[in-house]
Amino acid sequence: MEAITSIQNSKIKNYNKLKKKKERDKQGLAIVEGFHLVEEAVKSQIKVTQLFMIEPKRVPTELIEAAEEVYEITQKVAETLSGTVTPQGIFAVIEKPQVDVTTAKQVLILDRIQDPGNLGTMIRTADAAGLDLIVLTKGTADVYQDKVLRASQGSVFHIPIQYVEDMSTWMSTFEGPIYGTALQDATTYHQISSQQETFALILGNEGEGVAPELLAHTTQNLTIPIYGQAESLNVAIAAGILMFYLKG
Repeated sequence: MEAITSIQNSKIKNYNKLKKKKERDKQGLAIVEGFHLVEEAVKSQIKVTQLFMIEPKRVPTELIEAAEEVYEITQKVAETLSGTVTPQGIFAVIEKPQVDVTTAKQVLILDRIQDPGNLGTMIRTADAAGLDLIVLTKGTADVYQDKVLRASQGSVFHIPIQYVEDMSTWMSTFEGPIYGTALQDATTYHQISSQQETFALILGNEGEGVAPELLAHTTQNLTIPIYGQAESLNVAIAAGILMFYLKG
């Protein structure tokens, strides 16, 4: 096992380059930090191209064996790689999975969701609800940025996620009801049937909501009643209520 002691090492420099979305897109790679996320990537059969560890003896054998290249690093190098205050001491470079799902029956569509905590939470909730696919529109945060990965708790690796440029075409070919979340022409969610086998659900930008061009394709817009004095629900909470209701 090769040891890396310098932060000037080319592999360390490239890892840090991958903290930027532009570089992740260019190389088709992403980075993950921490035992849980690395384990979830391996369990999901994501290809691990490089694994960096402070203490190899603490790392399960199956994680080491799953990586194409394995390196022992120093605490100083780990601090350079880490996106957290207290590094767990394990980092991986992974290949971003290629997704092409055309037969999904239960879909979450996220339109320009920008807060990484919200995005990660919705991915985790869609995974828990057993949906088939998450579709992201242009302007939505990158699912491979560190805050999204941490909020998703590894669910990024469990459920197919697609970025779609031409949402109008995608929605026009979806065979099932498409539910928007908007006030215009809306009904409260419990007035539609639960336990639906096929549906798409759209949640929109935290400040602006769902784009009008997407709402033009919805079968029905839904609202969630608010009984207290809050103006609105957090978008991730709203998504969770609606997904589990539609799942039944």
